[in-house]
Amino acid sequence: MAEFLLELLSEEIPARMQTRAAEDLQRLVCDGLKGAGLDFGSARTFATPRRLALVVDGLPATRADVSEERRGPRVGAPDQAIQGFLKGAGLASLDLAEKRDTGRGEFWFAVIAKKGGPTAEVLPGIIEAAMKALPWPKSMRWGSGTMSWVRPLHSIIALFDGKVLPGEVSPGGDMMPVRFGATTRGHRFLSKGAIEVAGFNDYVARLRAAHVVLDPAERKQIILAGAEKACAAAQVTLRSDEALLEEVAGLVEWPVPMLGTIDGQFMDVPPEVLTVSMKSHQRYFSTARNDGTFANRFVVVANNVARDGGATIVGGNERVLRSRLSDAKFFWDQDRKLTLEERLPRLRDIVFHARLGTQADRVTRLEILAEKIVPHVPGADLAQAILAAHLSKADLVTGMVGEFPELQGVMGRYYALEEKLPAAVAEAIGDHYAPAGPSDRCPSAPVSIAVALADKLDALVSFWSIGEKPTGSRDPYALRRASLGVIRIVVENRIRLPLGKFFEADDLMAFFADRLKVQMREKGVRHDVVDAVFALGGEDDLVRLLARVEAVQSFLATEAGRNLLTAYGRAANIVRAEERKDKTLSARIAGAPDEALMEQNEEKAVYAALAAVEQRVGPALASEDFAGAMAALADLRAPIDALFDKVTVNVSDKPDLRLNRLKLLNQIRATMDKVADFSRIEG
Repeated sequence: MAEFLLELLSEEIPARMQTRAAEDLQRLVCDGLKGAGLDFGSARTFATPRRLALVVDGLPATRADVSEERRGPRVGAPDQAIQGFLKGAGLASLDLAEKRDTGRGEFWFAVIAKKGGPTAEVLPGIIEAAMKALPWPKSMRWGSGTMSWVRPLHSIIALFDGKVLPGEVSPGGDMMPVRFGATTRGHRFLSKGAIEVAGFNDYVARLRAAHVVLDPAERKQIILAGAEKACAAAQVTLRSDEALLEEVAGLVEWPVPMLGTIDGQFMDVPPEVLTVSMKSHQRYFSTARNDGTFANRFVVVANNVARDGGATIVGGNERVLRSRLSDAKFFWDQDRKLTLEERLPRLRDIVFHARLGTQADRVTRLEILAEKIVPHVPGADLAQAILAAHLSKADLVTGMVGEFPELQGVMGRYYALEEKLPAAVAEAIGDHYAPAGPSDRCPSAPVSIAVALADKLDALVSFWSIGEKPTGSRDPYALRRASLGVIRIVVENRIRLPLGKFFEADDLMAFFADRLKVQMREKGVRHDVVDAVFALGGEDDLVRLLARVEAVQSFLATEAGRNLLTAYGRAANIVRAEERKDKTLSARIAGAPDEALMEQNEEKAVYAALAAVEQRVGPALASEDFAGAMAALADLRAPIDALFDKVTVNVSDKPDLRLNRLKLLNQIRATMDKVADFSRIEG
């Protein structure tokens, strides 16, 4: 077995594209290998700012002979279909095909023999095809070439079993082709000259000697360990930021973490501003004191080894940061010269949506919604909720949010606190966009809950009203996220909010049902159980709905629940089968059966059990004792089992008795369906 090594060296690849590009390269090459009939042991890809690398282990040196069968059209098919089949199979005439009876008629089959040969013969074509098919989000052409790649391509390592593969990739135009070879280059500044490699292990070792750490995971570990060590020495702690760590690892080939200091004049600026400014502009990590408050130190990751121990690099970055933070401090000082209330008229100049008005119009809707929501949120002050909704969008016209849009709400909170507005109002302004995702904190303060719900419900109802609904993967207004936010706020805070009061469109509630299934599935709740409860209709209280779902799922996990579900299925299946035969049956079996027509003790026992269960189920459902309702249903198991063992439903010679027994089965279905639509339960 042999090893295949591929490296594509280019100018800098954007960090955000590296991981996906490495995955795509592996997928495309491995698909090409499989298409050529080549099995292999393992495949691994790596990315640095300047290169994509792939190593495939366990490839055979030669490809075995293989044969492929291809089924063609039915015997006697039109000539056009026959000719298309022959052309696709590479057969000169129909005499070379086989006629076979498949049990569904006779069809033509082609047996295509593919000769094996040296694996090295097919690899160049696989490389070229993969490179052409690699789906960069953005690519470019260089010089007079016609080839698209993320950045100008410099060299290609293509080694199989230690030998260079024959081949090249041409950028087109008058550009020189890039030939396959065995050489690469190391770090742009810390290494000089070409590096020749003989295989993957040699490649990794020689790159490391040339100040390139190939594995992104290792670079991340080096950054993390070095940053934490530097922070510990300065008695601060590194603030975790996995996304930033991933990005920085894609910006350096030889990471060297260093610790810098933030000028004291900027430490009165809100820490979120400092963090965003350092992260978005400079890719610096922020730190915290032992008590968790923001510290005046930052971590910069250099892509170089400094002769002076990093003093020059740190000093340069501190000067750059000083300039960046001067802008932030300017916005902070200027913004506080106007109150949030004074900024509101400018919201009339910001269009929220062409068909939904301005941000000022939206604020009016939020105030109305907040007023309707407050009675359902225990502890929420009406005046404070309306004030928070009134001021919630005012920071959109501040200089700080104009510079850093991701600080919407955050800055509103700070400005509200500066104005000495009630703390609950300030916190609601800061929280009203939350939760922005599944890992984001969910508002828990009463006023914050009311305003956050108003913001999300307005987005959903407004966009639904103009037909802007999510379709497939398209969701330009983040309505799925808004619905999941409503679900989290309501469920985690147990808010008894009747959503139907706010929804005019029935399909919006169905949309919520789908989102609820997605979220509950992640928590181990069966989607079919959610379906079964939603199918009852008329339920718009998510807390009550999920309590019912939990009770049904717990019941179905017991032996009694599983057996009763089986019995329900038997009863429902018999009734459905008869209803399909007789379209008038549904109306005739509605209502209770006639006890006087019952001949056997087993049907009388079921009738009595149903009556007893209905007396318990009704009050249990009314008091939201769903576990009690399920316990009552469990009492039906034994009499229903006996009914199916001893009683024949379809007695053809006694039509009145048959109809009465079908009524009894229908009553079993109707009684159980008061708790959930058990026909929706899978299995």
